[in-house]
Formats: sequence, C-alpha cells, structure tokens
Amino acid sequence: MKISNQDKVLLRELQQDAGASLAQLADRCGMATSTVWRKVQEFEAAGLLVGRVAILDPKAAGAGLCVFATVRLKDHSEAAIAGFARVVSTQPHILEAHAISGGADYMLKIRCRDVEDYEVFMSQHLLRAGVVKSVESAFSLKALKFTTALPL
Repeated sequence: MKISNQDKVLLRELQQDAGASLAQLADRCGMATSTVWRKVQEFEAAGLLVGRVAILDPKAAGAGLCVFATVRLKDHSEAAIAGFARVVSTQPHILEAHAISGGADYMLKIRCRDVEDYEVFMSQHLLRAGVVKSVESAFSLKALKFTTALPL
C-alpha cells in the first residue's frame, strides 16, 4: 500500500489518539468524515492498521519494574526454539520478545510489580522452561522516552 502525505497525517493522529471519533480525526486532519472512515477501512484491509489499544501507566497498573533480559538457549533445535516461543507467548509479564544478533539469542522486555515479583517470574517460569541456558537482566532506572508511534 502506498502511503500518501494525507494518509500520514491521519495515521499520525490515529497513533496519538486511536479513541478519537471520526469527526475529531476529520477536523484534525482537514478531511471529510466520510474520507476518514474510508481511509481507516482501507488501512485495516491492507493490514496497516492492526489494532487499537489503551495504553496504561505501568506503575499505576502494578507493573512499575521494567526489565530487559537477554536469553541464551541451551541449543538451537526446532524443539528448543518452539519451546521457548511457547513460554514467551504464555507469559503476560513478557511484553516483547526479539530474536537478536550477538552473544545472546533473544531480548525480552518484561514488566513486573517489583524485584521480588521478577525473581518469582524468573525462577518459576523462565528458568524452568528447560530450554533456557542463561538469562542476563538489566533493570530500567528511568524511561527517557516511551512511544508506540511509528515514524511516518
């Protein structure tokens, strides 16, 4: 899908406030409401717009601790990779999981209540997975930037 400048304006607005009404979006973007509706439908049909969510304050939601963990697997067999993928997909503490280059196999972004909660998560879920060789954790001291908006 080719994204026009007008599309980019609308997409930026949607990324900032997906809960805005069609009339509000139309006003902010200088478009007719029917045009906004049609474009949103096109974005969804093309797979460009894949969801709309509410973003919670992590601390207020009881998940104030942010941890970035690098994970090394015991081996790289299909079974090990599939087993790790199952662990990742079933653990709500894991917000993001990326296969990475370098010395580790994966980078995880994990949210927990506090260090004690993270220790329980690590010992009862991640390290018991059977496929994990090691985990190195880095605790976020302060978030300098947080956004879900993609650059357009």
